[in-house]
Amino acid sequence: MKAIQSNKQFNDLVASGKPFVLDFYADWCGPCQALLPTVEKLADEFAGKVEIVKVNIDKQRDLAQKFQVRSIPSLFFMESNKIKSSLKGMASETELRKRITALA
Repeated sequence: MKAIQSNKQFNDLVASGKPFVLDFYADWCGPCQALLPTVEKLADEFAGKVEIVKVNIDKQRDLAQKFQVRSIPSLFFMESNKIKSSLKGMASETELRKRITALA
Protein backbone atom coordinates (compact mmCIF):
# COMPACT_ATOMS: atom_id res chain seq x y z
CA MET A 1 0.00 0.00 0.00
CA LYS A 2 1.48 3.32 -1.10
CA ALA A 3 1.69 6.49 0.95
CA ILE A 4 1.29 9.95 -0.51
CA GLN A 5 4.54 11.83 0.17
CA SER A 6 3.92 15.00 -1.87
CA ASN A 7 1.31 17.10 -3.66
CA LYS A 8 2.82 15.94 -6.96
CA GLN A 9 2.12 12.31 -6.04
CA PHE A 10 -1.48 13.22 -5.25
CA ASN A 11 -1.86 15.14 -8.53
CA ASP A 12 -0.38 12.18 -10.46
CA LEU A 13 -2.90 9.88 -8.77
CA VAL A 14 -5.79 12.15 -9.79
CA ALA A 15 -4.39 12.43 -13.33
CA SER A 16 -4.18 8.63 -13.67
CA GLY A 17 -7.97 8.55 -14.04
CA LYS A 18 -8.25 5.44 -11.86
CA PRO A 19 -10.62 5.44 -8.88
CA PHE A 20 -8.81 5.69 -5.56
CA VAL A 21 -9.25 5.78 -1.80
CA LEU A 22 -7.40 8.20 0.47
CA ASP A 23 -6.86 6.91 4.01
CA PHE A 24 -5.94 9.86 6.26
CA TYR A 25 -4.18 8.63 9.41
CA ALA A 26 -1.48 9.39 11.99
CA ASP A 27 1.09 7.06 13.54
CA TRP A 28 -0.10 8.01 17.05
CA CYS A 29 -3.80 7.29 16.29
CA GLY A 30 -5.02 4.03 17.88
CA PRO A 31 -8.15 3.61 15.71
CA CYS A 32 -6.03 4.31 12.60
CA GLN A 33 -3.62 1.52 13.56
CA ALA A 34 -6.55 -0.82 14.28
CA LEU A 35 -8.04 -0.13 10.85
CA LEU A 36 -4.74 -0.48 8.97
CA PRO A 37 -4.70 -4.31 8.53
CA THR A 38 -8.20 -4.21 7.00
CA VAL A 39 -7.28 -1.37 4.65
CA GLU A 40 -4.07 -3.15 3.60
CA LYS A 41 -5.98 -6.38 2.93
CA LEU A 42 -8.49 -4.53 0.73
CA ALA A 43 -5.66 -2.68 -1.06
CA ASP A 44 -4.22 -6.06 -2.07
CA GLU A 45 -7.65 -7.42 -2.99
CA PHE A 46 -8.56 -4.46 -5.24
CA ALA A 47 -5.06 -3.94 -6.71
CA GLY A 48 -5.33 -2.89 -10.35
CA LYS A 49 -8.97 -1.79 -9.95
CA VAL A 50 -8.89 0.79 -7.16
CA GLU A 51 -5.74 2.44 -5.79
CA ILE A 52 -5.77 2.67 -1.99
CA VAL A 53 -3.23 5.08 -0.50
CA LYS A 54 -2.33 6.30 2.97
CA VAL A 55 -1.94 9.98 3.83
CA ASN A 56 -0.14 10.84 7.07
CA ILE A 57 -1.81 14.03 8.35
CA ASP A 58 1.33 15.05 10.26
CA LYS A 59 3.46 14.94 7.08
CA GLN A 60 0.85 16.08 4.54
CA ARG A 61 -0.90 18.95 6.31
CA ASP A 62 -1.83 20.72 3.04
CA LEU A 63 -3.67 17.68 1.73
CA ALA A 64 -5.40 17.13 5.09
CA GLN A 65 -6.54 20.77 4.99
CA LYS A 66 -7.71 20.47 1.39
CA PHE A 67 -10.00 17.61 2.42
CA GLN A 68 -10.96 19.36 5.69
CA VAL A 69 -9.89 16.38 7.77
CA ARG A 70 -10.97 17.07 11.36
CA SER A 71 -10.89 13.54 12.75
CA ILE A 72 -8.99 10.40 11.87
CA PRO A 73 -9.18 7.86 10.47
CA SER A 74 -10.93 9.54 7.54
CA LEU A 75 -11.37 7.76 4.23
CA PHE A 76 -12.34 9.43 0.97
CA PHE A 77 -13.56 7.35 -1.98
CA MET A 78 -12.59 9.26 -5.12
CA GLU A 79 -13.22 9.21 -8.83
CA SER A 80 -11.21 11.75 -10.86
CA ASN A 81 -11.05 14.67 -8.45
CA LYS A 82 -14.54 14.12 -7.04
CA ILE A 83 -15.41 12.66 -3.64
CA LYS A 84 -17.96 9.88 -4.20
CA SER A 85 -18.28 9.10 -0.48
CA SER A 86 -16.36 9.36 2.77
CA LEU A 87 -16.12 7.63 6.13
CA LYS A 88 -14.96 9.10 9.43
CA GLY A 89 -13.75 6.96 12.31
CA MET A 90 -13.72 3.18 12.50
CA ALA A 91 -15.51 1.23 9.79
CA SER A 92 -16.18 -2.45 9.27
CA GLU A 93 -14.51 -4.44 6.53
CA THR A 94 -17.97 -5.03 5.04
CA GLU A 95 -18.68 -1.29 4.80
CA LEU A 96 -15.25 -0.55 3.30
CA ARG A 97 -15.57 -3.38 0.77
CA LYS A 98 -19.04 -2.15 -0.27
CA ARG A 99 -17.77 1.39 -0.94
CA ILE A 100 -14.62 0.22 -2.75
CA THR A 101 -16.67 -2.17 -4.89
CA ALA A 102 -18.94 0.74 -5.86
CA LEU A 103 -15.85 2.57 -7.16
CA ALA A 104 -14.37 -0.42 -9.02
